[in-house]
Amino acid sequence: MSRISTLTDLLQERFSCRAFLPDPVPDDTIAQIIATARHVPSWCNAQPWQVTVTRPDATDRFRVALQEAVQTAPPKLDLAGPDAYPGVYGERRRTCGWQLYDAVGVAKGDRAASGAQMMRNFALFDAPHVAIISSPRALAAYGAMDTGGFVTAFMLAAKALGVDSIAQAAVASYADCVRAHFAMPQDRLILCAISFGYGDHDHPANSFRTERAKVPDILEWQA
Repeated sequence: MSRISTLTDLLQERFSCRAFLPDPVPDDTIAQIIATARHVPSWCNAQPWQVTVTRPDATDRFRVALQEAVQTAPPKLDLAGPDAYPGVYGERRRTCGWQLYDAVGVAKGDRAASGAQMMRNFALFDAPHVAIISSPRALAAYGAMDTGGFVTAFMLAAKALGVDSIAQAAVASYADCVRAHFAMPQDRLILCAISFGYGDHDHPANSFRTERAKVPDILEWQA
């Protein structure tokens, strides 16, 4: 198998896992994921990413703290979120949402059920581990852009080792809670979390796969 085929297979096999088994991932496997992901490029080789990883007991403590924060404080991102999802971006977002709702049996208009499914984000989908991804506030958008590459590499390396994951912007919407819980300094931006572990492949939330835009939809040639 060629190396491009291996990479393509990993990209296609990776999915946003929304239900995990309780089994912990060995420390040396987690360290190997990070050892691989750290080779991504960055602006001026700044390597701005920092990773805080929880073991299962720490994950449970954070899960409780995060769910309490959701009930008691308004969301507040370190980086401004999208103003809107216009056109095709909104269509893709809605399609993904309805695929999930269909998979787990949430009917259109059932706000209680959709709200309960949304709260699964803050239970970290029962993952045994979470990685909090941050970058220096001083590096602003470019630090965040570089760190996005690290997030992708982390999830691909995890998949190569049989570990499932989901990147969660929802967790970053309670950045103050995250920083306080982990005693992280104010000079670091909370960009996202990656919940990870071994996926429960029998769970309906893991039964669908999102589509990807075709090459002609995203490629523009200039002669």
